Amino acid sequence: MYEYIVFIAKEKGLAGVTVYRGIMGYGLSSGRINSSKYWELTEKLPIMIEIIDETKVLVDFYKILEPLLMKMPKGILITMEDVKIILQKSGERPV
Repeated sequence: MYEYIVFIAKEKGLAGVTVYRGIMGYGLSSGRINSSKYWELTEKLPIMIEIIDETKVLVDFYKILEPLLMKMPKGILITMEDVKIILQKSGERPV
């Protein structure tokens, strides 16, 4: 699912996306704490997707994803926070 979200965000022209894999965590519907210890299944670890863009762009993007997210059997938490960008520098593309 996170790959799908990243590809759709890129296709829609959103400013940036980063996916983080947690090493330990639990959620509202978790019966226990999951961690990255060798005996745990990695699919039980939390994933966080951070998407950066203007509020209207993010709200419109969420509206595209919401029906699909609501069908997922796993728990989901979506938040939206204001950020203050103090530096945005593009790197040079390789030739």
